[in-house]
Amino acid sequence: MDRFIVNKNEQANGDHEVHNVTKGCSYMPDYVNQIDLGFHDSCRGAVAKAKSDWPNEKIDGCYYCANECHTS
Repeated sequence: MDRFIVNKNEQANGDHEVHNVTKGCSYMPDYVNQIDLGFHDSCRGAVAKAKSDWPNEKIDGCYYCANECHTS
């Protein structure tokens, strides 16, 4: 299982990106801008948790470390 976070800050397109902490990512937000999503079997579970926690926000996987969940 990998640990995931979501960026508090939205990207230019309005998405809050989910990142895989276990794999690492050169686009990881600063620690103060990370919200822990816990451990999940894949980014799909992490994105689902972020959407559940923030139902009014756009959530997307990072192109680089959670690509299978990247949609925009």
